[in-house]
Amino acid sequence: MTTIRARSTLHKLNAKAVAAVAEPGRIADGGGLYLVVRQRGEAIEKLWVFRYRRGGREGAREFTMSLGPVRDVSLAQARELAATARTALAAGQDPRQALGRARGTSRFGAIADAYVETVGQGLRSKTSLTQWKLTLGDAYCRCLRRLPVDQIGVADVLAVLQPIWLEKPKTARRLRERLERVLDAAAVKGLRTGDNPARWRGNLAHLLPKQDPLKRGHHKAVPWREMPAFMAQLREFNSVSALALEFTILTVARTGETIGAVWSEIDTERRIWVVPAVRMKSGREHRVALCDRAMQILERMRALGGDYVFPGRRLDDPLSQMAMAMCLRGIRTDATVHGMRSSFRDWCGEATSFAEKVAEAALAHAAGDKTEQAYRRGDALERRRELMSAWENYLREATEVVVPLRRAT
Repeated sequence: MTTIRARSTLHKLNAKAVAAVAEPGRIADGGGLYLVVRQRGEAIEKLWVFRYRRGGREGAREFTMSLGPVRDVSLAQARELAATARTALAAGQDPRQALGRARGTSRFGAIADAYVETVGQGLRSKTSLTQWKLTLGDAYCRCLRRLPVDQIGVADVLAVLQPIWLEKPKTARRLRERLERVLDAAAVKGLRTGDNPARWRGNLAHLLPKQDPLKRGHHKAVPWREMPAFMAQLREFNSVSALALEFTILTVARTGETIGAVWSEIDTERRIWVVPAVRMKSGREHRVALCDRAMQILERMRALGGDYVFPGRRLDDPLSQMAMAMCLRGIRTDATVHGMRSSFRDWCGEATSFAEKVAEAALAHAAGDKTEQAYRRGDALERRRELMSAWENYLREATEVVVPLRRAT
């Protein structure tokens, strides 16, 4: 039989008394709830504990359960937790398990993790799932994760966003959007009420500084006239990452598309690389016409074996996300891998007569409005094959005067 030590009076403390107490010791609030004050060096630590007894009259044992530090758990919250523990004891249940369920399901961390698992089922790549977990995890949201979701306010969201808002603008924007979605989901489940503190319009838009427009998705590119010289330098490197980068430039693919490529996507007979919709940013299957040099690179990679076209240190792992970026550093250019797509697009517009729609199709961009996209059945593959062949020929240009590459500062 479970017994509860009698407590004749509840709620003996008040918020002022909790804040004022500075002497080490234990102060009862009633009903098994105590404020414990400890001396930690020169600092004072305050935490809430719940003391109770379980077992029969002869075998009853004393237990002490921590409810959390005062800085994270308010007096009102501690009383709610203590009440939950007393209810569990009265029902013959273990209060530790009951509190674990009560606290775990209402904390932002648990709700965010559950939301990521749900969202993850619809993401196009493992990389996207990893980014969701990283931004909503301890790396950025440590102070939020332990808070009850119904008590998160604008100040709490700002505490997470302000340190990275100007330093890491892209990450900060994505994090804000994800916080808003998690908090919206919590509201739908009835776990919180009121306005969403992570909402942008009419809310955080008035509280956060304007970000540098040059950092809003801008990827530095090698000027298209300098690309042949750049490629000549790149081909001096004999590594998987250098070949992957060259292949990426020749196919104007994105980093994730290249490093995630597997041999089942390559049709060597028709010289086509079919990137499935699940790995495309647009969510649509994309066919890539492979030029001669791209086919040569594939032949070299085939000899390595493994499922991935560009394997990492182990054949069963893909090349690292940073491998091609590190290769660029080796050439000492401050351009980005993604910026190579801009180099290609500028070359198309300024040095060729290919239609804009063909260039946009090569980049897997959706050209035209939604109606035009719906009625366009073809993807101009053969016309794009001509374009990619012309791009390959241009990149192979040998000139007596080599344009020096711009160096990273």
